[in-house]
Amino acid sequence: MAFTISQIADKIKGVVVGDGSLEVHGFAPLDCAKAGDLSFADNDAYIAAAGQSHATAIIVSANSSVSSDKVLIKVANPRIAAARLMPLFYPPETYTPAIHPTATVAATAQINASAYIGPNCIVEHGAIIGARSVLMAGNYVGPNCKLGEDVRLFPNVVIYAACQLGNRVSIHSGTVIGSDGYGYVFDEGKHRKVLQIGNVVIEDDVEIGANAAIDRAALGSTRIGKGSKIDNLVHVAHNVVIGNHCLVMGQSGFAGSTKLGDYCVIASQSGIAGHLKLGNQATVGAKSGVMRDIPDKGVVLGIPAMPDKQAKRQIIGLMQLPELIKRTRDLEKQVEELKSRLG
Repeated sequence: MAFTISQIADKIKGVVVGDGSLEVHGFAPLDCAKAGDLSFADNDAYIAAAGQSHATAIIVSANSSVSSDKVLIKVANPRIAAARLMPLFYPPETYTPAIHPTATVAATAQINASAYIGPNCIVEHGAIIGARSVLMAGNYVGPNCKLGEDVRLFPNVVIYAACQLGNRVSIHSGTVIGSDGYGYVFDEGKHRKVLQIGNVVIEDDVEIGANAAIDRAALGSTRIGKGSKIDNLVHVAHNVVIGNHCLVMGQSGFAGSTKLGDYCVIASQSGIAGHLKLGNQATVGAKSGVMRDIPDKGVVLGIPAMPDKQAKRQIIGLMQLPELIKRTRDLEKQVEELKSRLG
């Protein structure tokens, strides 16, 4: 689909510098763009290099001072503008409502007439699939699950019994929702399983990456708040509550019953111990081990995680350690030489 540059500018509240009547029909990075493509540059260094690009138009910051012979669209934030525009050029794949002949759907399941159930999917008894939802292929939806509207399950996603997904939830391949939480008690010389009889509730506009695992609660619900985004290979244990609009990066893990406030950011490969409370807008740096509560807007990093300023001082101290060891040895040598001279 083609748009004039002026039409594009109207959609993102931008100002055109140059010929707004030119058409664009694709979106590409500067180094790959060709004639007819739109691109973006979010700093002056990229804009300076844009002269070598074949892009027809470039989205830039409104306060950029770099001139270019390209048509520019000036906006408040080029990266946000690009994110809003990409679906115009690359809309998600659409599915004609249907139930594939190889799918197995229980008689008591409720499938909205506008939904799509793909090849080799299984929908168990009492499950509800909402309007325009898509199960691409090989999905399992357990008994009494409820999926809202516009849910999209990529191939081989598994949803265990009684779990609930809100509207516009996307879950990528290989992820398991509602598997048993890791609960055991030591009884008569062996580890006795504590039955996990709760569920998982995923609220509206959540996206979960590939090969993640969200465990069902022992009692009650493990909950993922609306608008939160969870990366690949993340583990969320039983009874964890993740607040609204949180970001969780890859290979992070949460032990049981920890609670996150809203707008938290958990960087990659971090581990969060159980029964903790992370306040609103808390930030955890990459590869951190969180052992204590974090207050609202707290920033921590390290193992064990500590306030970022304290952790950075320790890192700087460790970097200085080799020089300190050398100086200490030199001083020890001088002391020994002084002792020998004094007899």
